[in-house]
Amino acid sequence: MSRYNASGSEGEYQQGSGNLVLKNLIGINCPEDMKAAETELLEALYLQVFADFPANISFQVICRWHYNWLGNIYSWAGQVRAVNMAKPDIDFAAPPHIPRLIEILERDYLSRFCELPDMTDSELITYLAKTHIEFILIHPFREGNGRIARLLMDVMAAEAGAQPLDYSLWDRHKAFYFKSIQAGRDGDYQHIERLIRDVLTEQE
Repeated sequence: MSRYNASGSEGEYQQGSGNLVLKNLIGINCPEDMKAAETELLEALYLQVFADFPANISFQVICRWHYNWLGNIYSWAGQVRAVNMAKPDIDFAAPPHIPRLIEILERDYLSRFCELPDMTDSELITYLAKTHIEFILIHPFREGNGRIARLLMDVMAAEAGAQPLDYSLWDRHKAFYFKSIQAGRDGDYQHIERLIRDVLTEQE
């Protein structure tokens, strides 16, 4: 579970987990059991979101998704993180900057949700790429950012008339994916655009 470095109370681990499972409300201390629980609940969230498809997207909507997914597991589900987080070669947004960055995300990307059906394929790929990069770099939650980012992309793709994405290509090329995040941090979106284009093309 410890895929990221974190500091502060949200960095506490479940007793007996060997610092492999975050402190949780249901006493799970086995990484495999936690992965199974989160996966099952994520599948339920997908069904819920697509059954009651959103008319628009805001960060408040995304927070509700996160809470509905993990609210029975973590006390901080649906809340913006208050701890620093990082991966090798990537420092995610520091907590004091997150509210401002969320405002920018909403203004420049989420507010354009209703434009998706009218976008060309090229415009859609660029939009999805930039939105994904910005969300990942903000990394607003303590856990589950990548999976919520994929749900967000799937909802946006569906709004544009496409199918939810098959991320197996990304999973097979994780090193390239992380390099694309690093490049996007510096304003170079061509690599994440390539990943999105390849998936969308495969699904046509």
